[in-house]
Amino acid sequence: MKPIRKAVLPVAGLGTRFLPATKCMPKEMLPVVDKPLIHYAIDEALEAGIEAIMLVTGRGKTIMEDHFDHAVELEQTLASRGKDAELELVREFPAPSKLMYTRQQAPLGLGHAIWCAREFVGDDPFAVILPDDMVLADKGCLAQMVDAYGEVGGNIVAVTEVPREQTNKYGILDVDSDDGRLAKASGLVEKPDPKDAPSTLSIIGRYILQPEVFSHLDKKETGAGGEIQLTDAIAATLGSVPFHGLRYQGRRFDCGSKPGFIAANLAYALKRDDLADDVRAELKDILG
Repeated sequence: MKPIRKAVLPVAGLGTRFLPATKCMPKEMLPVVDKPLIHYAIDEALEAGIEAIMLVTGRGKTIMEDHFDHAVELEQTLASRGKDAELELVREFPAPSKLMYTRQQAPLGLGHAIWCAREFVGDDPFAVILPDDMVLADKGCLAQMVDAYGEVGGNIVAVTEVPREQTNKYGILDVDSDDGRLAKASGLVEKPDPKDAPSTLSIIGRYILQPEVFSHLDKKETGAGGEIQLTDAIAATLGSVPFHGLRYQGRRFDCGSKPGFIAANLAYALKRDDLADDVRAELKDILG
């Protein structure tokens, strides 16, 4: 079984739910406390042992490339003023050999974004991280999935229970067996009507996938919403590739929504020794 050493981060979305903030700035650059969403995602990948990362970007997203590059004038200014701690922070980015970029030139869905990274992936298993899904955990969500992959192999998705009335927002597993941690699935359905959903176990934005998914993505068949769905490609490999959902340890924040983004800022700030007391005081004042 090949180890997981590559990760694909689809970051070409328009971020319309955060307009006007995302008119000129990618949603992946929105900060949670003092780091952008994309930075947290890459940190999670590196923690899990990922050695090469590809960002699938779109027009107007070059600011992300700049974020993970040297800012020469800023670094010189910080160095001249003896701000060593701040200098270390702005130099905290992956080596150039670890980080690559490609363009998704048309908004054809998550499956198409992954297909754009096919040459990068090659014949290797790989991870997918959606940066606007954040998981606050002692051990990163992807690292937990890599551990599970070592046990069962195949395709693995991170999953969580959702209210049945919300199944039409997520990919939902059809579960064969479930030990409370790993659920073996015989199928999955993208955004099913609540009355038709096979379970309430939903996929969040973390995947470990085998390269066989590309044999289906190559067909560019559209599914729910008229888009090329990654879940359809995973479903097409059922029967030949084992498929499990992992109930991860941690709290997930949907930073693609405003309430989720605000909650993530609060939760991550409250985990910081340098911020927690002041944030609690501010919250107490706001809430009366």
